[in-house]
Amino acid sequence: MTTHPQVERARMLYEMMRPEEAREAVGRRLAEDPDDHQAWSLLGQCQLTLGRHSEAFAAALESLRLEPGFLDAHFVRGTALRRLGRLEEAEAAQRLAIRIDPYAWGPRRQLAELLLELAPDRPEEALEHAEVAVREGPEETYTWATMHKVATFHERTELADEAIRQILRVDPTHTLAVTVSTEREAAKAGTSAARAAELYAGGLAAAPHSDALRKDLDRAVYRMLRGTRWLALLCLVMAAVTVDVFPTGGEAKELPVHLGTRLWALTLMAVVWGFGAWRRYRRLRTGAQLTVFALVRRSSWPRVVLGQATWATLCALLLVALPWSERTVPQVLFWLALVPNLLSITHDRDKV
Repeated sequence: MTTHPQVERARMLYEMMRPEEAREAVGRRLAEDPDDHQAWSLLGQCQLTLGRHSEAFAAALESLRLEPGFLDAHFVRGTALRRLGRLEEAEAAQRLAIRIDPYAWGPRRQLAELLLELAPDRPEEALEHAEVAVREGPEETYTWATMHKVATFHERTELADEAIRQILRVDPTHTLAVTVSTEREAAKAGTSAARAAELYAGGLAAAPHSDALRKDLDRAVYRMLRGTRWLALLCLVMAAVTVDVFPTGGEAKELPVHLGTRLWALTLMAVVWGFGAWRRYRRLRTGAQLTVFALVRRSSWPRVVLGQATWATLCALLLVALPWSERTVPQVLFWLALVPNLLSITHDRDKV
């Protein structure tokens, strides 16, 4: 079967992820020869990619009217029917395509995914079609993505993991595979917020269009910002102990506290923030660093958290920086710093 050069050029444009240009090119071919069934089928593929499912279905029907046994047109018709919600008809179309060519991976993967919705109680059939698809298209990310979907749905963990490894082998920047592998690594026990942010930022560098990774990075950065409040509260407790804000047992320290003692407390507070926040921030990937500022700018709760940490630290600095001669004002400062943090620290975990 000879393919017209104009259809070949349009197909190249389609494979280069330029469906609009491919649609225009194949349209010019159909203006010259409206009986080119291959052109009609390719037009249907372009319409599918552009989200015009009804138009894709009509183009596939026209191709099949001209050549009833054309495999690609049956595949396009079945895919369009699936996206139009006509699942039983889509299943019949893909089974017909498989009868025409049992080794075509496209209809196999489509049928495997359809069976997840139409026959969830028949896992073996869906897995069988997915296995044929990956066997016939081992270098196609689409086939392995279908295998991952089917295996995950039927809780075949090892098979799902193998599918992710194969996708990354074929395309290290594949959005699904990068997202799944990154989330799995970040979900390991003991992973800190900073480490999770590093992983998500690295995943986004490889798959910049992953909305899931972007949201995960936001959550990890928010966890880091929430952690700064514990640093601030630690500084507040150190300051309260240094100034002996609440004397217990024995005699209270004489006020004002010696300057050397207060300077030592200030040094310890600087160390807490230097190692607990600044050093950790400087070691983050650039993407994670930028997310910190972006998240604070666009979301209110990160600003609240950061404001609370700043306020508690400021109160701690006032406690040790000034030579207080009585305890009333230091006690008020301590509670003003502590209470706002305690009121929100237990229920703002998932505010981003």
